[in-house]
Amino acid sequence: MYNAIALIAEQRISQAIEEGTLRTEGWHGRPLPMDTEPFVPADLKMAYKILKNSGYLPPEVEMRKEAHRLEDLIAKTEDAHQRLVQMKKLNVLLMKIDRCRDRPTRIDHNDEYYRKIVEKF
Repeated sequence: MYNAIALIAEQRISQAIEEGTLRTEGWHGRPLPMDTEPFVPADLKMAYKILKNSGYLPPEVEMRKEAHRLEDLIAKTEDAHQRLVQMKKLNVLLMKIDRCRDRPTRIDHNDEYYRKIVEKF
């Protein structure tokens, strides 16, 4: 059954190319556009796209944006006490992100970011 459908599809494509109703040069030699959400399950892509276009984001993305904001705030804060408070908030947020993900987010002890934090304290 599948072979018959594939054969008919190939014949129709070849016929359309010969008649000139199907142009093949549109993507010829160029890469196909990348999927904007490669890690979203296929059955949820349409719902995520609708929510994204409406201004809503999945909770994981919201938490990730908040984590980046806190990292920037930590980098710019000069007060050691405020920096420590923000680092605690970031730590709690990273733990929440870890619970939502399959693999944990970790800061390696050899990481430059970790080294800078330790040097400041």
